[in-house]
Amino acid sequence: MHAHEVYDYAIVRVVPRVEREEFINAGAILSCQRSGFLQAAIALDEARLLALDPQADIDTVRRHLAALVAICAGDEGCGPIARLPYRQRFHWLTAKRSAIIQTSPVHTGRCTDAAAALEHIMDRMVRPLSAG
Repeated sequence: MHAHEVYDYAIVRVVPRVEREEFINAGAILSCQRSGFLQAAIALDEARLLALDPQADIDTVRRHLAALVAICAGDEGCGPIARLPYRQRFHWLTAKRSAIIQTSPVHTGRCTDAAAALEHIMDRMVRPLSAG
């Protein structure tokens, strides 16, 4: 039996028109300090985004969301932020900003498997709800 580890997570939101304060959940970022886990998962529902803003720039949104995943992974092509220690990357990614990509407040949980916890958060908070 693995010990439970504490993790922090934030929901990634796409806010197509910041002044309207409308958003859709498009992903999650999860950080587990003890195991050094930092990963983002993305599931952008483009139809929902276009329902909020028919002029939304889908390519730009996709690019920004892909950058979040790459920064979490420490991709060297993302510059100095990707080289920060992973906790600093998590705090940078979840800092409050008024941009098309924002994050929820940071929440805390406990798990034995950080990757499974991220999948659970994606199912509960991001992916479309099933009709059943």
